[in-house]
Amino acid sequence: MSHIPPLDPNVAARKGFRESEERLKRFWTAVDVAEGEGGWTVMLDGRAPKTPAHAKLTLPTEAAARLVADEWAAQGEFIDPATMPATRLASTAIDRISQAREPVADEIAAYAGSDLLCYLAEAPGSLVEQQAREWGPWRAWAAVELGVHLEPAEGIVHKPQDPAAIARVRELALRLDDFALTGLATAVPLLGSAVLGLAVQRAAVSGELAFDLSRLDEAFQEARWGVDAENAERTAARRAEAVLVDRWFRALEG
Repeated sequence: MSHIPPLDPNVAARKGFRESEERLKRFWTAVDVAEGEGGWTVMLDGRAPKTPAHAKLTLPTEAAARLVADEWAAQGEFIDPATMPATRLASTAIDRISQAREPVADEIAAYAGSDLLCYLAEAPGSLVEQQAREWGPWRAWAAVELGVHLEPAEGIVHKPQDPAAIARVRELALRLDDFALTGLATAVPLLGSAVLGLAVQRAAVSGELAFDLSRLDEAFQEARWGVDAENAERTAARRAEAVLVDRWFRALEG
């Protein structure tokens, strides 16, 4: 989402984080978390690393702090930011979200206006049936559990949704704290669906299953025509991100 662009993910130096094109060596031995004012802080040899904006890596629950700490513990001789997605989420929540909550909620809500689950194929029949079988229950879930009523359409022509539904998604997003809102702002564009994003946040569906639901069309085409190595690698990376976001939400529950 444009208001929370991916942070250059937590390149570390001895005095905190700094942006660098150089590979930086691991400079700590022990990784732990400590409870203190404001939550649980990641500790490297007893010292708190900093976010890119020079704030402590403090999270609201011990489980969330340990999810981040585990990434630091898993680093080898050199720091690999690509292997630290939870650290990136934490830094985004701490550094960015507090100043952009309403614009981020607006962008999440905008996905409800063109939610993936509302755009049904016109053909072939087997795909139409699969979408009805697997997407329909989640639109019904959103209506009952979220108070978000979305109308499906056939084909790719945009169908305007009830502004009340979009406003409701925005309201639900703004109810979340900065850390959960960061997770939702990651999940929704990844899945192309505000409904699926909220379902993962509320533990109504796993991140992996939500990802599978989000790519029914793509999987259908792959079954017909096959998949090349590059697309398979991209899909695997996106699936891993969906699983990580699910773990992030569950860790925030404590």
